[in-house]
Amino acid sequence: MKSRNQWYWVFVTLFIAGSAFALDDELRMIPAPDRASDEGEGPFGRLIIRGATLIDGTGSPPIGPVDIVIEDNVIADVRSVGYPGLTIDEDRRPTDAIREIDAHGQYVMPGIIDMHTHTGGSNKAPEAEYIYKLWMGHGITTVRGVPSSNVTFSLSERARSERNEIVAPRIFSYHGPGSGEAWSDRKILTADDAREWVQYIARQGADGLKLNSYRPVIMEALLDEARKQGLGSTAHLGQMGVAQMNAQDAARLGLGTLTHYYGLFESMYEDHDVQPWPVDMNYNNEQHRFGQVARQWNLIAGRGSEKWNNLLDEFNMLGFTLDPTFGIYSAGRDVMRVRNADWHKEYTLPTQWDFYMPNRESHGAYWFYWTSEDEIAWKNFYRVWMQFVNDYKNRGGRVTVGSDSGFIYQLYGFGTILEMEMLQEAGFHPLEVIRAATMHGGEALYEPRGEESQIGVIRPGMLADLIIVKENPLENLKVLYGTGAVRLNDETGQPERTEGVRYTIKDGIIYDAQRLLADVREMVVEQKEERGELTEY
Repeated sequence: MKSRNQWYWVFVTLFIAGSAFALDDELRMIPAPDRASDEGEGPFGRLIIRGATLIDGTGSPPIGPVDIVIEDNVIADVRSVGYPGLTIDEDRRPTDAIREIDAHGQYVMPGIIDMHTHTGGSNKAPEAEYIYKLWMGHGITTVRGVPSSNVTFSLSERARSERNEIVAPRIFSYHGPGSGEAWSDRKILTADDAREWVQYIARQGADGLKLNSYRPVIMEALLDEARKQGLGSTAHLGQMGVAQMNAQDAARLGLGTLTHYYGLFESMYEDHDVQPWPVDMNYNNEQHRFGQVARQWNLIAGRGSEKWNNLLDEFNMLGFTLDPTFGIYSAGRDVMRVRNADWHKEYTLPTQWDFYMPNRESHGAYWFYWTSEDEIAWKNFYRVWMQFVNDYKNRGGRVTVGSDSGFIYQLYGFGTILEMEMLQEAGFHPLEVIRAATMHGGEALYEPRGEESQIGVIRPGMLADLIIVKENPLENLKVLYGTGAVRLNDETGQPERTEGVRYTIKDGIIYDAQRLLADVREMVVEQKEERGELTEY
């Protein structure tokens, strides 16, 4: 295993040589080191998790105690072995385990699937290991990179993760039009260009497209060719193009997933066809961009209106997926809370913290002079946005969990659990939250391939991606945070923190989630020492 210093010099050498993954400052990443021999146990010919309460990911109620049998990287059996409060029936229990985990009194659920992720960058979190271990330490076993750095780096790390050569979630690699080394000097100007690029990115092995709000002829060609190539699609329908391509337009052309909220409100305007921006609006001023976008909440008729209901029904008929990413924008409604989150002191790299600080260059650092009025607009916006997403879920629409962390004070892993909490705030039952974070994510990733999902549910035949946690996440989603949940110990009379995820199992390999998080804390300390500072955030 190379040390982090050795990987740093590998990175520098490749950068000087003009490496394909060092083309842009935001995209340069140091690849994860090879997995050490003591990082993760297994897979085993027969692993048995004994006595757990199971939350299977489908929305079904918990059941336990159960024994879960994993053979190599596949779930082979899930067996009820008794009733709560009674002696376990030993005759029901599977036998012949090579390795056992005693999970009596604990909870098992599928590994979390984060549908909107980015790796860091040389100006905030340059080492992929840091991000991967934050994800895995929070029980995140699958991520959709949109993108996870550029094509060469992303596909290389995806392959290494598939082979379990690195400590990392399984990676689905989505990329935007024009990405890829062969297209570095080309632009997509016509529908034929669009189709040619999709064919190219499919040959490279990408899993799907991350789109913006392209003009209709280009969007139609991109999505049509993606279907032909078996690629998935998600879109951030950015404000510079949403006037000609809103969420309803894109869904009708075959877009698979809407990420964020862009294009959603614009599909339901009552007295406008475009957002009535201030006359001094400048999109490159990010406080304008993010301050004004929330001021759409009162431009639609709202919940229960004809446009509202018709859009919900049409999305549902089209099999459209919403990946709201509530968490990434939550600082807009209370920047002080997010800036002072419990985890920053121990888990946020100084370089990442510098990136978050108000400045006019870093994306998402738009706190030039954030006002009470700005926060009130965002609180109103969230109220309406959450109503729409909850109504869509209640109609049977698919909603997934995506974090987009690495920006706006949101940290990898922690931001994913925050997203789950915010789905509960929107009206989701905790079982619906976990289904969004597991089964629904798996369905959305495998569906474009014409395949049944292999992840996101604990049942025989599925890949062995799951997590074990001591406390009940249905009672309190905060127990999934790396910093745990604070509670009063009535025996000592003192407050204490719960542990967080105990084990993350990916592809049948058992990872000590607490050790992964300890590795992250060490990386933060090392960077602080290298900078000669002990930053208090």
